[in-house]
Amino acid sequence: MNDHIHAAFPLHTPGKTAKASPSDVRRNNRSLMFSLLFPTNRYSRADLGRLTGLSRVAVSDVVNDMLAEGLIRESGHETSTGKGKRGTLLSIDTTRLRIISLDLSQAHLIQGAVTDLLGLPQQRMEIALGPDNRIDADAIIQLVDQLATDTLEAVIGIGIAVPGVIQSGVIRESSALGWHDVDLRGLLEARFDVPVVITNDVISEMLTERFFGQAGPNLLFVKFDHGIGAATLIDDVTVVGEHHAGGEIGHISIDPENGPLCPCGKRGCMEMMLSVDALRERMRAVAKDERPDVIRDAAQRFAAALAMPVGLLDIADVCVYGPPDIVNNTFLEAAQHRLDLTTESTFHARTVIRRCQCGADITLRGGAIAVVRNHIESH
Repeated sequence: MNDHIHAAFPLHTPGKTAKASPSDVRRNNRSLMFSLLFPTNRYSRADLGRLTGLSRVAVSDVVNDMLAEGLIRESGHETSTGKGKRGTLLSIDTTRLRIISLDLSQAHLIQGAVTDLLGLPQQRMEIALGPDNRIDADAIIQLVDQLATDTLEAVIGIGIAVPGVIQSGVIRESSALGWHDVDLRGLLEARFDVPVVITNDVISEMLTERFFGQAGPNLLFVKFDHGIGAATLIDDVTVVGEHHAGGEIGHISIDPENGPLCPCGKRGCMEMMLSVDALRERMRAVAKDERPDVIRDAAQRFAAALAMPVGLLDIADVCVYGPPDIVNNTFLEAAQHRLDLTTESTFHARTVIRRCQCGADITLRGGAIAVVRNHIESH
């Protein structure tokens, strides 16, 4: 059994001071105990008491409520270590409660799933749009309606991953969707009467990497797609920024004088020069044996742009998510070499750039995790 506890988890938000009211104390205890079990740990009631410092009565009270609600379940007994009674182990219950998760980050496609509490899809559905069709709220409502058939009573929330800047459920700006100030959460909560959590798509993917990938509590996660986005985790707290646009690195200019004009008004933005579309276009324009040079050049520019945030935040783990024709060994080796040259020192440990391995459901799973976090902290 693993007795080591991280000081905090994304599901148990650090920095919140518990108020004096019994309901807030109880909510904090519930959040802490659920976080210790999530995603795949198993502990007895005695373990939870020892690890949290809570009394047997307090642990039993919270555990019984979570068992009744369907959040956790009893899953076997401790291995016998003597003559005493073996403790009953508790784990996350993946059989009763459900989440509806939608991914709006793909062009001309809305992907949806009904997932369990670990974000694993139990039922899938999607809507394919024509080249001239944009994703709109009606299409989203239609997909949720279909997914909710026969499952809505078990659904604890709807999670939606959206490219763009999101503030309190309102999509302030999404150039990919062509949306501005769209209150998607309000529309869906009025229609389905369940909590709705809207999350930036890259933050959703970072949450999946945190729980089901190789990440620890400090991470810089970068996504290469039609644009370039990032998400940052510091001591297991997601950094969203003062204006909720903390991951918009795609619009940092790496060639402000001679680079191509970006729709944002600047020249030489990273996503105009290093996005998947831009790099594939450059590779098509050169001979096959010159294409690795295009990737190496892109990787070096990317690493040069990373040097300042890596040094400023002292992050040792950079996880890059993108298609294998772009984010491959050639890219990673060139980026690592350049980053080492610009950041390694006697007082700064080596920062490793690696490729994300979480697979195709990374966005849907992250959207579901965001719902779980909201549910645990608000009940």
